[in-house]
Amino acid sequence: MKIKLLSLLFFVCLLPVCAFAQNVTVKGVVKDANGEPIIGASVLQKGTTNGIITDLDGNFTLNIPQNGTIIVSYVGYVSQEISVNGKTSLTVVLKEDTELLEEVVVIGYGTAKKSDVTGSIASMRGEELRAVQTGNISSALQGRVAGVEMQQTSSKPGANMQIRIRGVRSLNASNDPLVVLDGIPFAGSLSDINPSDIKSLDILKDASSTAIYGSRGANGVIMVTTHKGYTEQKAQITYNGYYGIKIAEKYPMMNGKEFAALRAAAGKYSNGMDESDDVNTDWQDLFYQTGITTSHDLNVSGGGKTNNYSFSMGYFNDKGVVPTQQYNRFSLRGALDQEVGKYIKVGFVTNNTYNITEGGNIGLYGTLSLSPLVNPYNEDGSWKRTVKMSTDEQYIYPREVLKGLKDIWIQENKAFGSYNTVYGEVKVPGVEGLKYRINLGLNFRYGNGGSFTGMGVNSTNASEPSSASISNSLTTNWAVENLLTYDRIFGKHKINVVGMYSAEQTTYNKSAVSARDIPAEYFQYFNLGQAAGEISVKPGDQSYWQAGLMSYMGRAMYSYDDKYMASVTFRADASSRLAKGNQWHTYPAVSIGWNISKEGFWENLLTKVDELKLRVGYGETSNQSVDPYKTLGLLATRPYNFGPTGYDTGYYVSELPNTNLGWEYSQTWNFGLDFSLLSRRIYGTFEYYVQNTKDVLLSVSLPSTAGVGSYMANIGSTRNKGFELSLNGVILDNYNGWSWDAGINLYSNHNELVSLASGADRDESNWWFKGHPIDVIYDYEKVGLWQEDEAAAMAIAEPGGNAGMIKVKYTGDYDANGLPTRAINTSDRQIISMEPKWQGGFNTRVLIKILILV
Repeated sequence: MKIKLLSLLFFVCLLPVCAFAQNVTVKGVVKDANGEPIIGASVLQKGTTNGIITDLDGNFTLNIPQNGTIIVSYVGYVSQEISVNGKTSLTVVLKEDTELLEEVVVIGYGTAKKSDVTGSIASMRGEELRAVQTGNISSALQGRVAGVEMQQTSSKPGANMQIRIRGVRSLNASNDPLVVLDGIPFAGSLSDINPSDIKSLDILKDASSTAIYGSRGANGVIMVTTHKGYTEQKAQITYNGYYGIKIAEKYPMMNGKEFAALRAAAGKYSNGMDESDDVNTDWQDLFYQTGITTSHDLNVSGGGKTNNYSFSMGYFNDKGVVPTQQYNRFSLRGALDQEVGKYIKVGFVTNNTYNITEGGNIGLYGTLSLSPLVNPYNEDGSWKRTVKMSTDEQYIYPREVLKGLKDIWIQENKAFGSYNTVYGEVKVPGVEGLKYRINLGLNFRYGNGGSFTGMGVNSTNASEPSSASISNSLTTNWAVENLLTYDRIFGKHKINVVGMYSAEQTTYNKSAVSARDIPAEYFQYFNLGQAAGEISVKPGDQSYWQAGLMSYMGRAMYSYDDKYMASVTFRADASSRLAKGNQWHTYPAVSIGWNISKEGFWENLLTKVDELKLRVGYGETSNQSVDPYKTLGLLATRPYNFGPTGYDTGYYVSELPNTNLGWEYSQTWNFGLDFSLLSRRIYGTFEYYVQNTKDVLLSVSLPSTAGVGSYMANIGSTRNKGFELSLNGVILDNYNGWSWDAGINLYSNHNELVSLASGADRDESNWWFKGHPIDVIYDYEKVGLWQEDEAAAMAIAEPGGNAGMIKVKYTGDYDANGLPTRAINTSDRQIISMEPKWQGGFNTRVLIKILILV
């Protein structure tokens, strides 16, 4: 009887458990506030790993306990917890998370909501950059940011682009922007940064934004933030790769028939030994190859409750269309943030790259200058070594020839860079919002170059001795920043105050050696000491310098009710590059903003305008980017002969010292208007700026009677002014899985030389002219060709000329018959601006979500 009773009690105890364990199949749909289905939303049973994602129509099916709870989430929307309570059908409407959708930008030593920013800052997310598959982020930026001009100065793989933010300011000092990687000024180049590692990129353009970086931010600042993982995230492994081909766009050159006709019409040249009128050789077809670009990146990231991490490795290869030219980059990166107790946080970021650039010795001139009338083959079908044309003999190197020369005609540059940041952060107990942080940057870059040209290679003389050269460079840099930050919100008041003391030092060393007549080709450039010929160590190829910078900075930002914003910055820098007594410079910056659309009266005025913000800023920045030791003057060497066999090296003053050399500085006004329409389906920015640069660092030429060529001084001034317009639109926003957005930007920058050294109006040797842009061409302006019926005018303006010659602009007087009164001379040269009147770019992106449900 007792056994039966125990069995009954056990059965009764199981009843509620069995009832709780009964499952139901829940079917539902997830939509946004506009009723559009949300594709890829996560539907998860709370407290378990039982979940699913919505399909192309926003639908889901999930089997869970009838009294269970599901969590529905999607990026950019507020997550919802829903109790099933036995329901089998659900419709879930997710609301946009306004906090998440509020764009956060990096402003230098901190972050801020885009709506709170009062300076001129352009931002791009990492995924937007990676939409353009390239190994260099500067290529991905080209034409996409108003006021930022990217110029491809070389087509060689791995070459950096020239970046100019709002024009050129300085004549002799650097015009390159500062690159800041994860909060520390970057000692490398943009090509050292793997685009797959980038989380966001922010460009600071006006002085009120860049003043916080002092002299280093004189030409704008590019802030690069890399991935660091997320707290409470399971480890995620991601791979990104692509493969592409490149085909050369051939230069428009004459074919054989056209070139023969031109020679016949000119009546000047006869065919050379290897030329014939019935030959038509396309040298570009024989030279170019198909280029290949490939990239592979692997990343693992995640985090626990008190830490987050991200580690990645990548390989990028760019094989050029010019034979032997290629660029290889290997990258290894790691980041870790770790909380230690309640008040302390530490972390590090390390970026390491190793790259190899090959084929810099091969150019296009040797191919484009060849006559199409030349037959490149011998009678037996082999390649000729050289070809003789009407006026010269030339060594030829089609791609098939270059393949055979790959070990005896080489140029390689190898570089290893390690860029590291370590930080420690302490929250001050008892004072909410107050914290101290120290950043330590340790950077190292080593470069090694080598070239070798075998005997007779690239020479008309088959017995020309071989030659080789090597070069080595080492750059070390350290920087330390001490930051004290107070960040609080009091009701409608937001306050952010930052104070900083920093110091940094950079040391650079370079050496180079060249030699002739290498005893064996397999030596290449690896043992120049064995050379049988001359071994040269040229003074101009060796270099050493060290420069330091010390700074104090303070910034205060205030916002009231998200309507009224103000920012004040003060910075003082001391540079070792400048003269004693002139090493310190201080400069302020101030900016204000007004969110007009936050005002109560706005709702009744323009209901279709979501955002309208007015910004005004003024700031000063400075530039000290001249070579170190310019204040001391320069010595140069010159060999002196003493008899037929001996000589000595003498020294002479090539540049005078200047004990008063100081800072070049700029004053900038910026006016901005930010706007968005139709629930941010259309949004953009308009900017107008005026930037005056004074005490320009300029090399002043001296007359020959001085015995010295020049000296560096603060003389001259420039001005840049212009406008920028960025307009973006969302055409499709997750419509049946399709998203489509487009953007356009237009900008114009007018650059002007306001004054030059000694009050001069022109410096013809450097092509600098007061009242004109810095970048001009000073030459004769071609206006057409002389015609046969202009013989009378041509006889005066171009004595000895003939019809068909290029006609240049004549600026002299004319006689009563309309004929020129003198011959064309140097006074007819024109100052021709190289500045475009305006520039712009257009970009569009189409995305489709494809889900594979397993």
